[in-house]
Amino acid sequence: MKILLLNPPRSPENNILRFAPENAKPFIHRKLIGPPLGLLTIAAAVKDFDVTVFDSKGEYDLDPATPPLNILVLQLLEKYNPDIVGVTIITSEFDFSLEIFRTVKQFNSSILTVAGGLHATLCTEDFAGTDADVVITGQCANIFRDVVIAREKGIKLESVPGIFLNTKEGLEQTKGKIQPWDAANSDFLMPDRHHLDRWISTYKVGNSPHPSTYLFSSLGCPYKCTFCSIWTQFSGKYYQRTVESMITELKSIDEYPVVRFADANTVVDHGFMDLLFKRIIEEGIHKTFIMDIRADIASHYPEMIEKLAIGGLKVVICGFESFRDAELMKYHKSSPAFDNEEAVRVFEKNNIMVRGNYVIPNDYDITDFNALADYADRNRVVYAGYTVLTPMPGTVFYNQVRKKIVDFDYKKYNFFNSVMETKLPHDQFHEEIGKLWLIKKGKDVI
Repeated sequence: MKILLLNPPRSPENNILRFAPENAKPFIHRKLIGPPLGLLTIAAAVKDFDVTVFDSKGEYDLDPATPPLNILVLQLLEKYNPDIVGVTIITSEFDFSLEIFRTVKQFNSSILTVAGGLHATLCTEDFAGTDADVVITGQCANIFRDVVIAREKGIKLESVPGIFLNTKEGLEQTKGKIQPWDAANSDFLMPDRHHLDRWISTYKVGNSPHPSTYLFSSLGCPYKCTFCSIWTQFSGKYYQRTVESMITELKSIDEYPVVRFADANTVVDHGFMDLLFKRIIEEGIHKTFIMDIRADIASHYPEMIEKLAIGGLKVVICGFESFRDAELMKYHKSSPAFDNEEAVRVFEKNNIMVRGNYVIPNDYDITDFNALADYADRNRVVYAGYTVLTPMPGTVFYNQVRKKIVDFDYKKYNFFNSVMETKLPHDQFHEEIGKLWLIKKGKDVI
């Protein structure tokens, strides 16, 4: 049984970059950098089969002359001749996933196509009537393996519990009891990053000469910000890995000197993080760590940040979101703007570079932009990011404003494009966001 797992290309839609002043464009994100950790987990679940992982993002970064997606997929199909093709999908890459499935079916209609990932979990019905034969939601490594085994043995897929099958009547969920699966603990699967050796040189952040990789210490999130899809994906639950599995993984990735924790919030369980970094120091693990840490955590627990810094924490991505308490309350952020300022002081005291992220509502006018610019200028951080407050499908915010959405092109759902009417003219709104990217201390982009 041959399996091809594909990471789709990233969306090219970026109106902030398009309308930004020329001097701001070098600092505005053009891409998200990092290996497809989810696909590596799926690959680990079927490692006893002939499995290939292909990162098309890495391929286009490695070789800009790479052919268009349909040609690239055809080349892969001819080379690997898979029985099953699986694709991981986020909203902005949904259209690319459909193109992949369509190309697969045109090549050989008997190949089984499987959709998974965030969009498959939160927007399952979007796949009805498409060329995806099977849709699997949630943390699905075990279910994917069941699908592979059923396919190999010629067993009807209707016998596999918990999957969605595309039928003439639409998507139909199979019956049966799904076996419990603790992806962060007892059922954790160690990813084999050698699947990605071809693209390792592309996994570099900013001007760093060293490649970086993702690693998760937890799944889900205990917080419930209205614009976030992570906690809705996990139904508000939070799962923590074990310290020893973290240490084992860290010791296995010598080729990656830079490690980005792929958690929604890295510091939730203080006891866990305290023990983890104690063990990192004991084991002599020397890496540059990047983490997402809430401002209120840094503000209220500066001693924890000091311990992390001693263990190698060098860069923090901090969701400031807004400079106004009223907006933060509206987002259910549960952290006042003062925490942002205090967090910056704590991080800088420990020589940790801060990437502070703000989200810009569609109703901002020039007065609002000027007020944010003044605040950001008074509270400069090394790196800063300014994106559009986007109603991502599956979030509370999406349900709150769905009647106000005017652009349903999923490629634009990547936080760089307003999909609702803006108070300012559309072009000017994105231009004003672009100007904000100049308000930072650093000369690099991360």
